Amino acid sequence: MSSRLTGDETALWQAAARVLDANWTGTATAASPGLYPHQWSWDSAFVSMGLARHRPDRAEAELLCLFRGQWADGMLPHIVFNTSLARHAFFPGPELWRSDRQPAAPRGVHTSGLTQPPLHALAALRLHECAPDTDGSRAFLARLYPMLVAQHRYLARARDLASSGLIAICHPWESGLDNSPAWDRPLGALQLPPTAYAPGHVPRTLPTGEDYDRYVWLVTLMREAGYAPEYLRDAHPFAVEDPLVNATYLASAHALAEIAEILHEDPAPHREAADRVHHALLDRLWDRDTGCFRARDLRDDRLLPVVTAASFGPLLDPRLPAPIVRNLVDLLLSARFAGAAGYPVPTCDIQAPAFDRGGYWRGPTWISTNWLLWYGSLAHDLPVVADLLYGSTMRLVRQSGFREFFDPFDGTGRGGHDHSWSAALVLDLLGARRAPQAA
Repeated sequence: MSSRLTGDETALWQAAARVLDANWTGTATAASPGLYPHQWSWDSAFVSMGLARHRPDRAEAELLCLFRGQWADGMLPHIVFNTSLARHAFFPGPELWRSDRQPAAPRGVHTSGLTQPPLHALAALRLHECAPDTDGSRAFLARLYPMLVAQHRYLARARDLASSGLIAICHPWESGLDNSPAWDRPLGALQLPPTAYAPGHVPRTLPTGEDYDRYVWLVTLMREAGYAPEYLRDAHPFAVEDPLVNATYLASAHALAEIAEILHEDPAPHREAADRVHHALLDRLWDRDTGCFRARDLRDDRLLPVVTAASFGPLLDPRLPAPIVRNLVDLLLSARFAGAAGYPVPTCDIQAPAFDRGGYWRGPTWISTNWLLWYGSLAHDLPVVADLLYGSTMRLVRQSGFREFFDPFDGTGRGGHDHSWSAALVLDLLGARRAPQAA
């Protein structure tokens, strides 16, 4: 496919749909052909929302395929492996996670042992809002609802490590923003054993080198402890409360309440959960001195210094106080983020020493984070911000195609080509413009 997409929005829609059709495996959507051949949790949530605009049947199949990897304790893994592919088609593969040795893991399905931001209830609700067949969609929600409840129950029970109301990530990969500069300090504090844990394999994308050794070592520690919640709470060296992860948790709790009402279930527990996260975000992650949200390292109980796109994640909270919303918008539009980027929003503070315009989650613009901030801006009636994010995202794909990520200054596409979530979220943005009631 040509990288430059010209023509009207119909042409853009057709190009995005072709990417999703090409990446469909028959049961789910590969994140990117060749580069990411398996099913990722974070990706599938985004992909399903785009498929809802194009192929609703595939949108439902996408989520159901992902949840076949859910563990008995409710943990939704961040990778469900396609076992028809060559064993070394992707590193780290099933041999690192060894899910087949875990009693809670599903039989006959190989998964990772990590989880990712719990955006899935929100995705399921948006599928219902877009559905042409309301009765059929309600039946789908009834099937998925117990799985979503189990996912949230697992997070509340096993990942509220500080009993604060917030969930913690125990590995940078669980954030969805894998090598974000936010993790530099807790990763730097790790004391690696003398023998490197990572195999002699050169990753195809950043991060690389010593950091990758740290990532694999963290997985090894979790695996050897049986991924036990008690170990994660008491002994695991990496534990961080992240504002974006918790904002998706809150947004999905609200979505679960709406789904419960659709199904004539009790929405109150989900509203109470969202309320706890709302208060904990303000109490624990809001930094009054700098006017933004920051991740908290639970191992030294300090806010982490680097400001990233995750700092804007709490815009997903519809009850965020107006003064805090104004502070976040001022920062977002400042020269530290959108104000100095020709193609916003960069994923790291441009003025931070760690900023790297080509470094994966260390600076480039991603359509996924643009979409999250767009969605949050709609909740707070911020049309100027929403239009900025919509317009900049469309300019990126028109110029460079559906790339994995983009240079925030000149819009050059980087990483994988024909990336599924990039195409899917463009479909959702276009669909929302065509049907504002579903936005």
